[in-house]
Amino acid sequence: MANMVKMDKTMSFGEQLRHLREEAGLTLKHVSEKIKIDTSLLAKIERSERQPTKQIIKQVADFFNVDEQELQNYFLSDVIAYKILEEKADVSILRVAEEKVKYLKTVYNGK
Repeated sequence: MANMVKMDKTMSFGEQLRHLREEAGLTLKHVSEKIKIDTSLLAKIERSERQPTKQIIKQVADFFNVDEQELQNYFLSDVIAYKILEEKADVSILRVAEEKVKYLKTVYNGK
């Protein structure tokens, strides 16, 4: 059963990762060794300077015993939020994207 850590939806993936690590009282070096990635890469992910791979997200979820899908959602929400900001788009685009996802799911699930 995944840990029921209270996650702040306004935090970026990196901030959430740092929060998990600090709440556990662990160093960057300790966590990076346990999840088998370079310490500098972990630090860059925490500072949102690098993006985690799906494998890293899985390793983090397993190590901290948190829901992998929830961590994946944090990461993907970062990608979407920054893209909206970068393009100076309105958040109404999210409704359009939601409809598009629903449609695409029917198309691809039918194949």
